Amino acid sequence: MKKIGIIGGMSPESTLYYYRKFIEISREKFEPYFYPELIIYSINFKEFMENPREWEGRKEILIKAAKALERAGAEIIGISANTPHMVFPEVQRAVNVEMVSIIDAVAEEAKKRGLKRLLLLGTKTTMTMPFYKEALKEKGFEILVPNEEEIEEVQRIIFEELTFENLRSKPYLVELIERYVEKGIEGVILGCTEIPLAIKAGDVSVEVLDTAEIHMKALMERA
Repeated sequence: MKKIGIIGGMSPESTLYYYRKFIEISREKFEPYFYPELIIYSINFKEFMENPREWEGRKEILIKAAKALERAGAEIIGISANTPHMVFPEVQRAVNVEMVSIIDAVAEEAKKRGLKRLLLLGTKTTMTMPFYKEALKEKGFEILVPNEEEIEEVQRIIFEELTFENLRSKPYLVELIERYVEKGIEGVILGCTEIPLAIKAGDVSVEVLDTAEIHMKALMERA
């Protein structure tokens, strides 16, 4: 198998969730005690979030991490967060190894499940900027996002609660998803890798697309 590299730290809690999924998937797929080689580069989340050059600076941090993983022997790389996929093409071009997009992985999984009309939950950037929604629309999906007030509350929950593994707002997230079930969604994209800490399959009455789990599976399948 190819050696997997993960750019993590956005946030550390979601990176830990990735590693847990890596263990679970390995135990399902392989013989006992077999785990593929995995390298994690955990960036400084504060430097990333508060970068004075905003996305230009964040992109440079991601490229630095990707190149470090490549030098360390990674043969396939993933970014363990949804929002940084805004600059995924630039990061991919900066290295000579294959990178797996979380957006592409989610699209493939949604097609396998026969889902078309989806609610996208994530950071404010993921829900409002076109990079995620348009990529999925181009693949034939109908994407709904919450209203402005709901977007602000989901953003607050992610950064003030979930990044510290505080799950007290789970009932709000469940209620929010169910409101959009009434509007005809067939599934919900947990488009922030912290949200699966709170929302699991079975918590709501529609299909749940856990982007962290889907991405980790895609990385291991490609490896």
